[in-house]
Amino acid sequence: MEHDSRNQSAHGENIQIDVFRDGDGEGITALFREVYGEGYPVRLFYDPEAIARANAAGDYYSLVARHSSGAIVGVEHLYRSAPFQKVYEAGAGLVRQDCRNLGLTKKLLEFMCEEWAPQQTGIEEMFGEPVCNHPYMQKAVAGLRFVEMALEIALMPAEAYTQEKSATGRVAALLIFRNYRPKPHRVFLPPVYENPLRFLYAALDEPRELATAAEALPTGAPSDMVMTVFDFARVARIAVAHAGADFPERLTALEQEATGRGVQVFQVWLNLAQPGVGAAVEHLRERGYFFGGPLPRWFDTDGLLMQKLRCPPDFEQIQLHSDRAREILALVRQDWGDIQVVHGVKLAHAGK
Repeated sequence: MEHDSRNQSAHGENIQIDVFRDGDGEGITALFREVYGEGYPVRLFYDPEAIARANAAGDYYSLVARHSSGAIVGVEHLYRSAPFQKVYEAGAGLVRQDCRNLGLTKKLLEFMCEEWAPQQTGIEEMFGEPVCNHPYMQKAVAGLRFVEMALEIALMPAEAYTQEKSATGRVAALLIFRNYRPKPHRVFLPPVYENPLRFLYAALDEPRELATAAEALPTGAPSDMVMTVFDFARVARIAVAHAGADFPERLTALEQEATGRGVQVFQVWLNLAQPGVGAAVEHLRERGYFFGGPLPRWFDTDGLLMQKLRCPPDFEQIQLHSDRAREILALVRQDWGDIQVVHGVKLAHAGK
């Protein structure tokens, strides 16, 4: 399918915002090397043929800013990182230093979100993780119909921002979502979080039936849990498509494995289509996990982010652009505080 492209002339230069073409992998690799040297943690971007294969397979989509000389001077990506294959993350974007006064990031995002993605039948939900050590990317996506839904505390290490010197500690990320193809379904709300979840869901224009998750963990099938560890970031993500009666034991084993690899941030994604998800939440809270927020269409059905830290939280350093994002921070921080009080009491009793 052919797509309209946009042209921009500035300082005598002609730059086109366009889709990935054969040969663009080499230009993308050159751009990453120019901006990051050899230090970017996703090694895919140093292999032009792998970039081309990922685009052909639909695992990654590269949207590029192409100079009239043929050089790639900017890029934004959509890629699969959620359990459901039709949910894509927007990220891995960068612009060549001498082109950063041309508004290319905004134009790339507008092209991707408003023109290109709506035509793709394989994209049903898009999300982003704008970092919170500065508000620039949050401002860049304002007006693109994303809805803030969750907040990841202390997600990225300060070392990831050494070159730009924009962080002194770990950095939080906001989770924002935009739907392209609604899917009506039932969402079970854990009782302890029913009020904040109803508040957060009220901003979505997609139909959902909200119910209370009042059942116990089911005994009929074992838990379906997959953990991914990001060693550079020292983050473990555990996707729980189904939580069964063995959930506490399975979680203990995965946590021990992750701790042995130096993980400081634990994230658990629970499936809100499960009537027993409230019981899973209570198990997590007993282990020190606190609220992160809902994840629309994460498993095709919705997910819930729960998180636990083995490092100080970065609450005071979090910079947020919108009032809604600040309300999410207040919800997350309140629950973190509640969990600290509960665990403090438990530790005090254990010491007697």
